[in-house]
Amino acid sequence: MSLLWRNHLRISLCADRLVLAGYARGLRPGKPKGNVMPVQVLPNAAEWRGAVDALPEVLSAHKDHDVSVVIADQFVRYVLLPWNAALKTDAQWMSLARHRLTSVHGAAAAGWDIKLTETAPNGPRLACAVDLELIQELEAKFVGADAKLISVQPFLVAAFNKMRSGILSTIGSASCWLVIEEPRRLTLAFIQRGVWAAIRSRRSDSRWREMLPEIIERESAFLALSEPCMRVIVCAQGAFDTEMHEAFRTQAVSYKDLALAWE
Repeated sequence: MSLLWRNHLRISLCADRLVLAGYARGLRPGKPKGNVMPVQVLPNAAEWRGAVDALPEVLSAHKDHDVSVVIADQFVRYVLLPWNAALKTDAQWMSLARHRLTSVHGAAAAGWDIKLTETAPNGPRLACAVDLELIQELEAKFVGADAKLISVQPFLVAAFNKMRSGILSTIGSASCWLVIEEPRRLTLAFIQRGVWAAIRSRRSDSRWREMLPEIIERESAFLALSEPCMRVIVCAQGAFDTEMHEAFRTQAVSYKDLALAWE
């Protein structure tokens, strides 16, 4: 049976909340019934523990739904692997991804679940790493609730796939910065002439909106860009004034709207 004919629940899993979007069965998913469920961040436990422990309550209320889970970027490590024609198999790409993650993060990478995503044919591959324990606990909650888990994606991947047919379609083969805000963290992806060129995560505080030009300047210097890219798409937790920095051509989209969006 097509998934379009089944009720669907999308859960965005964050440290302090679950963002829920329920879609009724039908050929075309309509506007979701969405709400935000606060969860307790447990001391002396992994940041994701409270959110995962809250899942059984949600799943028991959605017995007739297929469920997809979007994991907040704060729980994900990313590395972009340039295209390499010498790598012929998925295993070779995976070996490179684990090597790169280990070189950056050390021995902790041995305990991560890694998935690879193509960004374009013969283009860079995006490696996404999540604590294996998180994935195992997630799967255990679904088994215990007898619920059907149909997909798990990092927020960046889910958001990009949604924006590709929307706000990103206006970019075409041009360049832009994609800036995603999560609590105390920014994820910045640079798309150069339509191709993924870099991705970096950095700590942030409440001043990041005012400091965005400096942040972009430092990231541009790190990439040794020959000319600055002044187009920026911001995915913010709250309101973002696109007129704040006159030098930039800035567009904004709500983090919550993307968290609720049908894939």
